[in-house]
Amino acid sequence: MTINDPGHTLMNTVKNQTILTLRQLCKPAILLCLLLGGCASLNGPPDPHDPWERFNRSMHKFNDGLDRAVLKPTAKGYRAIMPDPAEKGVRNFFSNLGEIRVIVNDILQLKPITALSDLARFVTNTTIGIYGLFDVATHLGLKKHDEDFGQTLGKWKTPPGPYLVLPFLGPSSVRDGFGRLVDGQLNPIWQADDAEARIGLYLLDVVSLRAELLEAGDIIDEAAFDPYIFLREAYLQRRRNLVYDGNPPSEPLDEEIDIFSDD
Repeated sequence: MTINDPGHTLMNTVKNQTILTLRQLCKPAILLCLLLGGCASLNGPPDPHDPWERFNRSMHKFNDGLDRAVLKPTAKGYRAIMPDPAEKGVRNFFSNLGEIRVIVNDILQLKPITALSDLARFVTNTTIGIYGLFDVATHLGLKKHDEDFGQTLGKWKTPPGPYLVLPFLGPSSVRDGFGRLVDGQLNPIWQADDAEARIGLYLLDVVSLRAELLEAGDIIDEAAFDPYIFLREAYLQRRRNLVYDGNPPSEPLDEEIDIFSDD
């Protein structure tokens, strides 16, 4: 999936991607249901993609409470004290580290040209861009891509399985949850020998990302009568779009629903 970001700030990119999720990744009928809160509920028939809805809603409530009490206020404070260039540099740094995961999954998905492009992007930003603080590669025409092991599994026809809300991590699926474990091994942060440095870098990554998504969170709060359904449908549509590189089939296959089917 290609992400174009010519000449815009990271914040504008986040807002544009959020709007894209609302208008393009969610079909109009789904979006209407989200706004009215009528697609699914605990009182209606279970959604075939979400058989664990009661558990997922409890995890969503836990994550939302933690976000409102700790993460969101911390992100607002971080934004208040960080100059915009420094904030952007931090996000660029962590985004550049993520290129390692992208390159590995490019290779696993048999995308050699994309892998070479992403490798060139990583080398350029790590050297000329001073360890990724500056996104020089984008200005040189090297587009940013988004690949992870969950997409790789989907590429090789592994069904996503049921929707799953993970504590602290948020929306996922059985397939994507496993993919996160594999991708975590490709994150250089977790390879640091110093435990304090490792935890500190991870927390900085989380807080800076949450600061980047402050406007996106406000959009969700304003647009969705039921934020849980909103996030679920937006997540499932976006992930499907990524697995098919922006060109998914018109209708989902039955085997995409249940990874535990006996058929």
